[in-house]
Formats: sequence, C-alpha cells, structure tokens
Amino acid sequence: MKNIPKISESEFEIMKLLWKNSPLSSNEIIHSLSDKMNWSRQTIKTFINRLLNKKVIGFEKSGRNYLYYPLFSYDDYVKVENKSFLQRIYDGALGTLFSKFLEEENLSQKEIEKLQKILEDKKDIQSKK
Repeated sequence: MKNIPKISESEFEIMKLLWKNSPLSSNEIIHSLSDKMNWSRQTIKTFINRLLNKKVIGFEKSGRNYLYYPLFSYDDYVKVENKSFLQRIYDGALGTLFSKFLEEENLSQKEIEKLQKILEDKKDIQSKK
C-alpha cells in the first residue's frame, strides 16, 4: 500500500471535502470551511499548502484557478490509520481491540447480526484456505 503521510485533524477537514467532491478550487474549500471551522482564508490556504507539500493532494490549473484533488482514496487512508491505531494502542492484537469494543458498546440486534454475518463469512473464507 502507498505510504500515506500523517495529516492533522485540521488538514483532515480539507481532505473530507476533497474525498466527497473533487476537484475543488481554494475558494470553494474556503467557502465550505471558513464558517464551519471558523478559520480565516489564510489559515485554510496554509493547510492546503501543507497538504501539497506532504504530497497528499495534487492540483491542476484551470484558467486562473488551481483545482485540488486527493492523491489517495479515503479507504486507503482509513486502512493506514486503522493499522497505526491498532499497532499503537493494542500492539497489533486485533482480537483485543474487538473484545474491548464489544464489551463497552451497546449494540442493536441488527448490529449484532451484521457482526455475526461478517465473522461467519470470515470463518468460511479461512476454512477454504
């Protein structure tokens, strides 16, 4: 998998916009985030530049505008973050993570059935190997 640099919570807000709808101009990003996050125009431009420097987003020139787009998918980002979290907090032990989560959470019958189905499917795949 592609090596994805660490991005801050603030940079993540910009990425969420770009994953949802891209490419976007800096004005579109600023318009979407300035009220929601109470950030200045310059702050948002700084975050965009940080993302460009980290090679997390790319751009194309369209007339006088630059249009920004993500260089990796949301799913790729989630996979990397999940692995990092799992390694950091649970020393890579996936079973421990799920056990702790399931002990603490109140799940609906539907959620329990969905989890059971996922585990049964995994079990079937493992038995066929």
